[in-house]
Amino acid sequence: MHPASDSLPLPPPAAQALSEALSARIRAEIAACGGWLAFERFMDLALYAPGLGYYSAGSTKLGPAGDFVTAPEVSPLFGRCVARQLREVAEHGFTEILEIGGGSGALAAQVLGELARSHDEPDRYLILEVSAELKERQRSHIAAAVPDLADRVEWIDCLSAHTRALVIANEVLDAIPTRVVRAANGTIEELGVTVTDDGGSFEPRYRPADGELLTVAQSLHLPDGYETEINLRARAFTRTLANAIERGVVFFVDYGYTAADYYHSQRSRGTLMCHYRHHAHEDPFTLVGLQDITSHVDFTATADAALEGGMEVLGYTTQAAFLINCGITDMLAEFDSADLRSYAPVAGQAQKLLSPAQMGERFKVLALAKGVSIPLTGFAQGDRTHTL
Repeated sequence: MHPASDSLPLPPPAAQALSEALSARIRAEIAACGGWLAFERFMDLALYAPGLGYYSAGSTKLGPAGDFVTAPEVSPLFGRCVARQLREVAEHGFTEILEIGGGSGALAAQVLGELARSHDEPDRYLILEVSAELKERQRSHIAAAVPDLADRVEWIDCLSAHTRALVIANEVLDAIPTRVVRAANGTIEELGVTVTDDGGSFEPRYRPADGELLTVAQSLHLPDGYETEINLRARAFTRTLANAIERGVVFFVDYGYTAADYYHSQRSRGTLMCHYRHHAHEDPFTLVGLQDITSHVDFTATADAALEGGMEVLGYTTQAAFLINCGITDMLAEFDSADLRSYAPVAGQAQKLLSPAQMGERFKVLALAKGVSIPLTGFAQGDRTHTL
């Protein structure tokens, strides 16, 4: 991990005060734990501490005024393509959609709007959201964007057993707190957080790994000096989701790799990344509570966890292939290319979603199912399930 660049924007005083309050809470927990806190717990507090964490406080996170932009903020074409895939599966007896982590509400509005075009609206559109601030933002956005459909949207606090629904999780797994390990002198060590002698800053410190983390890390046969993430909590979340689903299809959209690429010899520093005001850097110990902290998704581990929960893989491909299969180029053709004022912005949005240098290759789509075994249009060409 490297210190954050000095070029990061300076937070306003109110945000700095919030960050210091959260830092004080984390320092107290480190002291209570004997001076060492697992990085997974540090990340958990930095992102989700009630009233103070990144996703729990009131700052704008998504969009041009926030820290990063997700695909639904890039273009409504994304949500329209997702809706087309959902419509295809809904014909097999599904009347509910469940979105996990609703972001700004843009994806829900786009999906509902597209389904309404063909009168295929779901009876209910459920959103599982842990952030009270984001929940309110979602309500406002959906009410403004699709007012006639807003009454179909409900917010839930937890998964219920015997779920029968189509499930969307866009950029959810990358925000689940992860554990970090390194191979050192033939042993496996886990990253933790301590406080500097002057009590003013957080710093990394390793100690021997144990338990499930050690077992998983040893199975990877990491060379000395190799540092990486192992997200046991994301695996547990996927198993929990799979067990809760009685019948349904889950679509995970996120940036990540198969295990073979995730733990490739050239990726020896891991994938941990932070985002603040559209600046990406690798220092999670700065701007605590004010920046997003993420790690890429191990899609092989995600698929394996789903299989343990009784699901099967229906498809795995790049975001670009999924969107093309779902008709994004047909949607683009709805705009008059001769009218540059209207066409150029939409074409630019599509380029960002599809380009290998931007989101097209880095983001993947994984489809998992229980009680449903049908070919999916989104994976008709370019399916990479065999690489998982």
